[in-house]
Parts: sequence; structure tokens; C-alpha cells
Amino acid sequence: MITGDASYIKKINRSLIIREIVKEGMISRADLSKLTALTRATISVQVSGLLEEELVVEKQLEHNSVGRKPIMLSINAKAGYTLGIDLDAGHISFLVTDLLGNSLSSETIHVESNSYNEILSLLTQQITGYIAAYSDSRYGIVGIVIAVHGLVSSNEEIHYIPRLGWSSVSLKNDLEKAVGIQIHIENNANLSSFAESVFWHHETDSLLALTLYSGIGLGMIINNKFYRGHDGFAGEIGHMIVAPDGRPCECGNKGCWEKYASEASVLSTLAKQKKLPHVTYEQVRNWINSEDEEVLGTMEQFINYLSIGINNIINIFNPETILVDSELLRIYPDSIDKIKQKLTSKTSHYKNLLISSIGEKSTILGACALAIQHFLDVPVLNLSHNFEKSSTELTKKWFKP
Repeated sequence: MITGDASYIKKINRSLIIREIVKEGMISRADLSKLTALTRATISVQVSGLLEEELVVEKQLEHNSVGRKPIMLSINAKAGYTLGIDLDAGHISFLVTDLLGNSLSSETIHVESNSYNEILSLLTQQITGYIAAYSDSRYGIVGIVIAVHGLVSSNEEIHYIPRLGWSSVSLKNDLEKAVGIQIHIENNANLSSFAESVFWHHETDSLLALTLYSGIGLGMIINNKFYRGHDGFAGEIGHMIVAPDGRPCECGNKGCWEKYASEASVLSTLAKQKKLPHVTYEQVRNWINSEDEEVLGTMEQFINYLSIGINNIINIFNPETILVDSELLRIYPDSIDKIKQKLTSKTSHYKNLLISSIGEKSTILGACALAIQHFLDVPVLNLSHNFEKSSTELTKKWFKP
């Protein structure tokens, strides 16, 4: 039984109620009482407060049965908005969602400079514009979360971003001073794993998500919480050495996993093979379909190195679910089956190994979801009822052209 002062218990009850309303999408007071084990009187008092705050709205459910039509409760999605930002070398993406994770606007700005001061100025300008644009709702922009592709400490200080060349910068504090609103900084892989948990794999409380794009990151959710390590730097799995004295890495080591199994490394190899400045996914798809032997050999090497790293991760964490976010794996036929065939160790145990259904946008979607969780102050966020289980529908729903 929970003990403590009345305000603390009231806060816990509020959190329980909001969590169930979000999870169910629409629910009656009676069902809330059953799911939370709270008395109807407690539900009534809490709901009255949430209605007054405009966080919850009532709707009379239409039905054909005889009797009183039930009054249903749902989150007022338009009471406030979240801003997710994906900060990467060469481009910065922005996504605004309502309180149920529905996309309202998205844009990507291409950036030539890696200068901290220039990017800080750009972010300040953009964030200020978004705050003004969504100021007409009850709460306006309720949270801003920025995803960075590098090391973020437990106190949200940026320790190192290899592709930007940033070390020990206080982006959180500098932005908060400039825009006057709380900012959260989080590692991109962590946010990717969070999106997978919130919108798709809500049935598991332990989930690992690998992102393979510019490098390799590992987002870890253990018991419904981020696993960060001692200083917050856990998950830099791309710098696990898989080829001793191999290719040099920006981190200072040689033979790091991401130099062999990230999409950036594979696309760079293919560009050199084809004597092109760069290659596209569509070109890779065409080469695979035409059974280009050189390309197929590179893809098999990619699968081989990827399998080595995944085998190590399985032996370390014994995960229930591993999600791999890679467009190259979506393009390459039977890629997951090929990886599974290489996971032959009798000591390796896992339940699910899957390609992400959300894709590269999981990072920025996870940023918005984390902002929602902070604002609603719930320990677990489940927006799966609001999710279309189709990558095509997902793109249409969350990322408008």
C-alpha cells in the first residue's frame, strides 16, 4: 500500500489516470476505476481537475442499446504540442506533434556548417518561430527534445559528437537561455528505442534498438527505462572492435564495428566500387535486383559484420526484442533470415530479431514522444492505439509532404 502525504498520493493517482486514458484512447469513468483500482469518488475528483485544466475532454459515445449513453474521456490532443528535433551533420529535422503523437508539421533544413555557434543561432531562430506559431493553444509548445548523434551525459551535456566535431558543449543551457523554455537533450538511438516502445512494441518492457545510418548506436530500454550506464554514455556499441588493427575510426581506435556495418560505411564502399561521388538507396536496390555480383558481395560482407556485432549484443544482454533500423536491410531480400542463420552459438538467446517498422524517423518521433511523457508526467507512455502498423501509412500519418 502506498503511504505518504495527500499531495504525493494525489499526484500518483493523477498519473495512473492519465496513463490509462492515453493508453485506451477513450474510456469511461467506471472503466477507469476498474483499471486503476481507484474508487469512483477519487476518479470523479481527479477527472474534474483534468477537465478544468483542459487536458481531458468528454465525449458522449453513440450506441444503439437502450439506456443512458456513456460519457467517455480522452486526452485533449490539441491542448499542447511537442517539438522534436533531430540534429545531425548536414541537416536538422523538426517535427511538431499534438499530445497523442499525431504529426502537425515537419521540415528538414540542410546545413553546410558544423560551427556550434552557427547551429545554435539557427536552432534558436527555429525554436522561437515554433513557439510563436503554436502559442494559441492552452499550453502551447509543452516540450522540446533534441536528438544528437553522439555522447550525452546523464545531466544532458553533450560530451562528443564525432560528425560535428563537437566536444563538451552545453547546448541545453545555451538554448534554454536563448528561448526561455526547457530543453531536453537525448542520444538518437535512445529516442529510436523509445519510439519503438511507445508506438509499436509496448508489450515488452525490455527492448534494444540498433540504428545503422551515419554510425551505429544502441538504444536500450530495460524495465521501461533508458539504460544509460554510469555517466550516461552506454550504447556506443558502434565503437566495439570487430576487426583488430582494422580501419581507423574518429574515436581513436581501429576496427570499430560502425566502420564495417553502418550504412555510411557500406554506401561509401559501394561508391568507391562504382567510382561515384555517392550512391542512393534506389541505386543499391537496382544493383541488387540485377544481381550485380560486386554489390551482392559487399552486402554479404555487411550482413556478416552486422551478425558478429549482434551476436555479441545478444550474449551481453540476453534481450527479449532486438530491432534493427536500416534501409539497406529493407532493400536486401531475406536480410534478417540471413543474420539469424549466422547466430549459431548455443549461448545466444533472444526472442525477437526484427527490422524496425518505423524506420529512420523513429528518432525524431521518439523525441516528441519523450516530450509528451515529460509533460503528462506518466511513468509509461503507450500510444500504440494511435499507430498504423504499416510503413506506408506511417509515412502518410506522421510525416506530411
